[in-house]
Amino acid sequence: MSNVAVDILLGVGCAAQLLCCISVLVMRTTADRLHYAAAGATVGPFCILAAMLVREQLAGPGLQALAAVALTFMAGPVVTHALARSIRATMERESK
Repeated sequence: MSNVAVDILLGVGCAAQLLCCISVLVMRTTADRLHYAAAGATVGPFCILAAMLVREQLAGPGLQALAAVALTFMAGPVVTHALARSIRATMERESK
């Protein structure tokens, strides 16, 4: 039964990441692209982490995956905000 749960969680996680990547390619504005790129740090990694924890529990690889997803989740908004400010500053400089 746990193998089925792992397969479902990995499928959902990969589908979420694929949807975010396709959305980044399809969106027209920079803000929309940035929005979908930031979304890639939420649902997909958490589903993949859940699959990893179902399979490995809180052993060494499970703890490493937990730390990686926590870092991604915590740093994602900071990086997205910094990138958005940089893009805005660049656009304002080019318009002058």
